[in-house]
Amino acid sequence: MSFSVILLAAGRGTRFGGPKHDAALQGRPLWRWSYDVFQDAGASEIIVVGPVAGGVPGGRRRRDSVAAGLARLAPDCRYVLVHDAARPAVTVELIRRVVARLERGDVDGVIPAIPVRDTIKRVDGENIVETVSRTDLVAAQTPQGFVVSRLVEAQTVEGDASDDAWLIEQRGGRVVFVPGDPANLKVTYPDDLELLEALL
Repeated sequence: MSFSVILLAAGRGTRFGGPKHDAALQGRPLWRWSYDVFQDAGASEIIVVGPVAGGVPGGRRRRDSVAAGLARLAPDCRYVLVHDAARPAVTVELIRRVVARLERGDVDGVIPAIPVRDTIKRVDGENIVETVSRTDLVAAQTPQGFVVSRLVEAQTVEGDASDDAWLIEQRGGRVVFVPGDPANLKVTYPDDLELLEALL
């Protein structure tokens, strides 16, 4: 199945201490790791959003950067995967898992997710208020795959969004998940980069 990719590399990296896209992982910038894997997976086009060579300028919010990428997709693009450059350990296998579920149809979006492993607590200040059941909880990852027309329609939803699946959900669209990859870690803090270095 033909698919395009929007690779997000425009974040400010507040918790990281600065922009992450150019942070070096084994001598290569984070964004380049994902770019090369998507090429290996057979992406028909890869739109990089961020201040990199050939990149598209990003927006103030994550969803604005996604919109900037959507505007650059080929007119005949039917399926798009949106991926955070801060997840450089993405694999061809995971990409193909998302694409295969999209290809089966009957969905507007597909996300990879993994079961929540830790005990989850709801807090109020320093007080533990409640222990939350993990039975029906998963942790979302990227790349998240979408029918392009549905994701474009979802741009009319107001408010900020931590991921694009939320926008689809707000319009009543059907989003499903496939098994994610525990090694598909997101670089949020400097220690995460050190962990990825060790894993690789």
